[in-house]
Amino acid sequence: MLLLDEILELTEEFALTTATVNSTFPLCRGEEVQPLIMVELAAQTAGVCNGLTRIKEQGEGTSRKGWIVGVKRADFSIEAIPMGSRLIIRSENTHKFDIIREVACVVHLEDRLIGEITLQLIQA
Repeated sequence: MLLLDEILELTEEFALTTATVNSTFPLCRGEEVQPLIMVELAAQTAGVCNGLTRIKEQGEGTSRKGWIVGVKRADFSIEAIPMGSRLIIRSENTHKFDIIREVACVVHLEDRLIGEITLQLIQA
């Protein structure tokens, strides 16, 4: 499933993306979505950034295997995300060693910080 709408900024160290909450999102309950969805949004944003790194280092034709993701920490400051909300997601590689990454992610709803997630990734 692809939940991201747009890539706003992309480097080898960070990615900035958007997602608009809609009824097709997992964890949808009527007119809102549970905040746990931010973990998936953070993981997809981290995948955008680290996919670019793979392409630059190994070329476009290389294996497109994904990343195995562990959640080291996740803090949410919202009970539910309203339908139609436009979220801004930023992921940044804070530690990088070979095929292992630690990624710090934040999720904003307008100017409000609603989620902070730390992920650990290993390339499959």
